Parts: sequence; structure tokens; C-alpha cells
Amino acid sequence: MKKCMIIGCGGVASVAIHKCCQNSEVFEGIMIASRTKSKCDALKEKLQPTTKTVIETAQVNADNVGELVALINSYKPDVVLNLALPYQDLTIMDACLATKTHYVDTANYEPLDTAKFEYKWQWAYRERFEQAGITALLGSGFDPGVTGVFSAYAMKHHFDEINYIDILDCNGGDHGYPFATNFNPEINIREVSAKGSYIEDGKWIETEPMEIKRVYNFKGVGEKDMYLLHHEELESLALNIKGIKRIRFFMTFGQSYLTHLKCLENVGMTSIEPIMYEGKEIVPLQFLKAVLPDPATLGPRTVGKTNIGCIFRGKKDGKDKNYYLYNICDHQECYKEVGSQAISYTTGVPAMIGAMMIMTGKWNKAGVYNIEEFDPDPFMDALNKWGLPWEEDFNPVLVD
Repeated sequence: MKKCMIIGCGGVASVAIHKCCQNSEVFEGIMIASRTKSKCDALKEKLQPTTKTVIETAQVNADNVGELVALINSYKPDVVLNLALPYQDLTIMDACLATKTHYVDTANYEPLDTAKFEYKWQWAYRERFEQAGITALLGSGFDPGVTGVFSAYAMKHHFDEINYIDILDCNGGDHGYPFATNFNPEINIREVSAKGSYIEDGKWIETEPMEIKRVYNFKGVGEKDMYLLHHEELESLALNIKGIKRIRFFMTFGQSYLTHLKCLENVGMTSIEPIMYEGKEIVPLQFLKAVLPDPATLGPRTVGKTNIGCIFRGKKDGKDKNYYLYNICDHQECYKEVGSQAISYTTGVPAMIGAMMIMTGKWNKAGVYNIEEFDPDPFMDALNKWGLPWEEDFNPVLVD
């Protein structure tokens, strides 16, 4: 019996679990494990009557390697799909090493006390995973994730070398709140309020937060303001895609979101430095997370579409070539299908596909790998089959 253990039970995990249950030929058994077992049980109760996948649940503290090891040893999954918080990547990787179990995640490790996401901590596990004969697949979400698969696909089928990549992440959805975040507020606000950066000629170039703005007309959404951010896949794509001269990441934000964020920053609410309040130590950003709408509740009220993709510029047979690969996803369609908005959907579907690639042996290399280091074709086929069909444009409008 092929089995997957899913750690986490938030918005993205819920989508991935729905998708595993739709794909019971591969996922014959799943275990949903989270700090709050009642959430896992509620999902099992809802989904078990609809699927052949045998669902089990468990309580686990993903910060505790011993607990994780005991649970993995008792369930014996083929792969552990980490949909917990980025702060927990290393403890879960440690547990996978100790039990010789394949590992998949959607976001790279981030220390709790500093808004610094880079791959060095996870890449340091390469040799140990290789020696254990198991695979760690890093970043199997959308960005990172599908953006890496798109890059590998473009390299394989359309280019001899790719010189420029612009990753464009547009959320044209409207949830009706003056201010809310579409995924974990703590991660989202840390990401947005950090300095921006991009890679040019092998070097990181740092910008002030939101300093670089462009306007782009997105198919299915329309014209939107987008801003250059630091994003983790730049680091791995710059190494793994041949010919890179520059790679940038842009995300769209509405004016209301930016105004609220600036105000919250100005009064110290986005800080990750602990402060004393009524004799207790609290982290302002964690307190803010507690008062904002839970992203998991945005599904029923969010309308509109997302459009996420990559514009590639490079050379084929000595000639310049431009190519744009993207996906458009409808918030309401996602909600009808799996009870979530498109932000969770676009991450949860590729998470399931990544686990499937490992479980079916389509991707099989011992060590620690970023997603673009595997053959993109079976993943691209699966995107079309499982709800994230991609579109191509051979004459895209470029970002200057």
C-alpha cells in the first residue's frame, strides 16, 4: 500500500489532502498529522466517504524530532509531505533522515528570529540524504515550485540558453476586507516588508522594500501594479538554469493593502522583535496575525483570478527568443471544488504532484534537489490533469 504522511492541516494542506483523495490510485493511504488533531479529524470525516484513500490522523509537534520519528516509524509512509511552517523544515528533514523516508516541501527553511529565507540550511543536507538513499524535493508549491518546473520545461523544449527570467505573480482576487493576507500573515508580511532583491550577473542586488514597481496587463485579470520582491526560487534557478544573466520576481499588490501595511509598519506591528506587554513577552507580528482574518476563511468571499507565470528570454539555434508560460486560476472555481481560495489551491495541487512524482518513482534521485533539477514533462502533464492547466505565449509583452 502506497502511503503519504502529510504534516500540517492549514489551507494549503487541506487542498493537497483533497487532491490526494481524488488521486487514490497513487495515494492509497494518507495520514494527516498536525498539532491540532481535531482539525485533522474534521477533514477525515468530511473526505473519507468520498474516496478510496484510507485516511488516518495523528497529533504531532513538528518542532520535536523524536515525536516525528516515532510517528513516521509507526505509519511507515513512502514519503513525508511537509505542509507545516517553514520554521519546521529542518526538524522534519532530520526525522526523514532518521527513518530513511523521502521528503517533500513547498517553502524553504526560515529561522524564526530573522526574516531570511535561503537554501543553505537545506542544501547542507545533500550528502546525508544521498548516503541514506532518499530524496528531498524542495519547493514543490507554485512559486517556488511550478515556476521551477516551467523554467526546466522552457530550457528542455524551447531554449539552448535562458538569459532572463521574470517571474510574475498576480492575484486579482478581492475578498472584501480592507486588509487581509491570502496565506499565513506572519510569512506574508515578513516577505513583503523585507528588502527586495534580484540576481544580475551572478550577484544579488538589494532594493528597498517595494522600491521597484512595474505595471503589467495580465490575461484574465487586467492591468495591475506589481513590485519587485526577494523570492527564494531566484537562488536555485540562478544555479540550475543555463545562461542566466538576470532573474527577478514581481508580485501584485493593491493600494489598500500597501497603505494598511505601511501604517502597521510605522506603528511597529510588523516587527518580529519581542516586546513586553502586561508582564508577558509578545511578538507584534504574531499578535497581528491573531487579529487578522484567517486566510482559510477567505475562500467563500474571494472573487476573481490569479495569473502566475514566467517570462523567459534567451537563445535557440543562435536566435533571440521570448516565451511566457503561465497559469490562470479562478478563486470561486477552487472554492467550489475543494473549499479554498486560489492561493492555497495553486500551492496545494503542486504539493500533491511533487509527492506523486516521488511515490511513483518518476522522480528518483537520492539527495536534496530543487524542483527544476528533475524532468519537467511528467509534472507538466500532471498540472493539466489535476487542475492547474498552463498556457503559452510566444510573443509576450516584456517587463522593462
